[in-house]
Amino acid sequence: MSDQETARQQQPPAVVARGIQMTGPWGRVFGPLDVDIDAGGVTVLTAPAGPGRTALLMSLAGRMKPTRGTLEVFGRKKARDIFAVSALAGIEQLDSVFESVTVRDLITEQSRWDAPWYRLVRRAGEQELIAMCRPVFGQLPLPHLTQYVDNLDELDGLLLRIALANTGRPPLLVVGNLDQVTSNREREVLVRRLVDLGEHQTVITSTVNDVPDGLGIRAQIPLAELELDQPTELAPVEQQKGDD
Repeated sequence: MSDQETARQQQPPAVVARGIQMTGPWGRVFGPLDVDIDAGGVTVLTAPAGPGRTALLMSLAGRMKPTRGTLEVFGRKKARDIFAVSALAGIEQLDSVFESVTVRDLITEQSRWDAPWYRLVRRAGEQELIAMCRPVFGQLPLPHLTQYVDNLDELDGLLLRIALANTGRPPLLVVGNLDQVTSNREREVLVRRLVDLGEHQTVITSTVNDVPDGLGIRAQIPLAELELDQPTELAPVEQQKGDD
């Protein structure tokens, strides 16, 4: 066993959830659930697609607050504190972008968002593209600054969304859904990129079907309690800001 793996096993869990449940105006969204996720590496939650799974991922990232139970992420229990140590990408309700914008537009906007209010940030160039995207894309070709988001393939589009969300490299990175990439080969590439990020962060993602062996993920956790009592909508914006 490597020293790195030994150190990981000695770390406290990244996520400890006990009896967490989300309910909405029309019934249960998910839960009750008990979930333990170790720190470091990639953990995949296998569960049916739908609002329940999305709401769970948003809760783990501090963008929503369970209506019942206890949730602790890196020792933090309040949604706003969990929000501060997490990044969330690949959730259509949160980070989908207009098709008519370019990669340059998105890199520029994120750079300005990350900068102090008093700093003037010029339009993004190759240097900014590399700094923001290379850690996520690895050795894969980067998108061109002038490309429209609508022209990116599924893999590049999702990797770009991850790069935009993950500029601060927080301890936790939550990625919405592996199945957004429909090609089996490209989905395996995506998993390997997440595994690389998992060397320095804890990465949580989800899928309907099990991830094949040999891709380097740390754990797969099947979740059964994500069936809805009735159709429901995700929480309003106020609950997505990490408020307590």
